[in-house]
Amino acid sequence: MAALAAGHSCVDVYQGAAAALVPFLVAERSYGYAAASGIVLAASLLSSVVQPLFGILADRRPMPWLIPLATAAAGLGIALVGLDAGYPATVAAVALSGLGAAAYHPAAAGLVRTAFGGTGHAEMSWFALGGNIGFACAPLLVMGALAVPGPGGWCLLAGPAALGVLLGRPPARTAAAALESPGSRPEALPVAAPVSNGRAFLRLCLVVIVRSVVFTGLSTFVVLYVRERGGGGTLGSVALFALFAGSAAGTLLGGRLAGRWGRVTAVRRAYAAAVPAVAGLLFLPLPLAPGCAALAAAALYVPFSLQVTLGQDYLPTRMGTASGVTLGLTVSAGGLASPLIGAFADAASLRAALLPLAALPVLAWALARRLPEPGARAAAR
Repeated sequence: MAALAAGHSCVDVYQGAAAALVPFLVAERSYGYAAASGIVLAASLLSSVVQPLFGILADRRPMPWLIPLATAAAGLGIALVGLDAGYPATVAAVALSGLGAAAYHPAAAGLVRTAFGGTGHAEMSWFALGGNIGFACAPLLVMGALAVPGPGGWCLLAGPAALGVLLGRPPARTAAAALESPGSRPEALPVAAPVSNGRAFLRLCLVVIVRSVVFTGLSTFVVLYVRERGGGGTLGSVALFALFAGSAAGTLLGGRLAGRWGRVTAVRRAYAAAVPAVAGLLFLPLPLAPGCAALAAAALYVPFSLQVTLGQDYLPTRMGTASGVTLGLTVSAGGLASPLIGAFADAASLRAALLPLAALPVLAWALARRLPEPGARAAAR
């Protein structure tokens, strides 16, 4: 489990790196807000389209060999951005990184749920925490790499991928052997035939889409927003780090709150708490921006791993598909909104473009109110 969580960090550091590269692309390559956010869209869109397909394939046949291969692709894509071969080539490189993330998540999340048995809350929380840590480290990795002159700095960006490949191979082999020998692992499926709830799953997808728009918008533009208000690049990077670090705390807190309140109640209350946190980031004095960013991310990430296991319980016979959709299609769909936010910022102001992000958690809360808590039979799986 530790190796899988650490490997998840090595993959998601590149999804965070796409957003962390936006200020560099604006300053050094003269990209506008809309063009720079299109870089994030390239990674998000490809992942959103392809990841559910990998989930469907994982339902038909486990593919643990994808874990190290996908990790390598995620790192290679971001490293290739350093070639500066033009905007289309940069988009293609980031898209390759998104393809790697798309292939990785359904295979790894499916192994976490099936290979370890039980309800999966604790295991999925630790797995998600690994990804959050990767996101949090992305700004630091990008800043350190760009501080090295020449292509050497960009080569450093491939370092986590190499580590992730080494970490991913042993658990992939072990989990594959466990899946091939049912008697060697705890039984993960119920004895009675599970019942799917497609309507609840679709509603859950809407909830995660709204959450994704808020978090992706904040992670893409928080550094530029702090700079626009006169905070400087250092404070902006601190705010972005706080945003990603807060997501790690929220993920662990989500598992605890689910045990106390139930998953659906924890999801609803987290979105209610996100409203003042996001508003504080936009309106409170600038020195409070990192604290508000951390609180906003924590509130938005309390539901993250809970929504993955909810999706798996709503579609118990298609866990790979559920994982691919909740981790891929609906999570990455927020990237579609980034160019719209960027275009609005180019036409008006960045602050005006970010204002809707403070209201969207209310919509997520309203949608989550009608989510059913899976019954005891589903939870006992």
